[in-house]
Amino acid sequence: MADTRNADLTFGATDYLVSMAPLNTISPTGFADLADPWQCLGWVTTDGGLFKITEETKDIEAAGSLEPIRTLLTKSTKSLQVTFLEGINPLVRSLYDNVPASLLKPTTDMASYDLPDQPNDLRYAFCFDTMDGDKQMRLYMPNGKVTERGDEQPQTGDAMSVEMTFTFYKGATGNAVKRILSYGGVDVSGFFPTEGGGS
Repeated sequence: MADTRNADLTFGATDYLVSMAPLNTISPTGFADLADPWQCLGWVTTDGGLFKITEETKDIEAAGSLEPIRTLLTKSTKSLQVTFLEGINPLVRSLYDNVPASLLKPTTDMASYDLPDQPNDLRYAFCFDTMDGDKQMRLYMPNGKVTERGDEQPQTGDAMSVEMTFTFYKGATGNAVKRILSYGGVDVSGFFPTEGGGS
């Protein structure tokens, strides 16, 4: 077995960007800067984003066996939690308040809107970009929405943060989540030995 350890394959995020676009906007290719209709949601905390895959299973038990005879995967949910720092960013506010962004367009420097009594099912496409020098990761989700919101606390001691959890669903033409990786020039050929072995 070859020793393929390489410290250059560690990943420490030096920047974290969240962008949104209309529902089912096609996946970007590569890591070029996102263009229209993608819009950046501004600064996030140094915690970046917390991506989670939650799976639920059900064991099938039967007489004559002390162990389950089969396990069914009943649910697989993909979500991502981010804390935004721009508390009055119109796009961030629209996601947190669950209203269309058009309601936040200012009239004489102000916007006024009602928070919905019944939750709106507002869905968008999202990209979450993480950079570590030349190494990059992008998560693309064609169909996502905010499903949890942190408490809102304007205060004098710190900037008001806006915490949201996004949940992702299968898109019109693709899976719920697509990951794009750039190794940043690091040689990873040792992880993919040639077929048939031999030297």
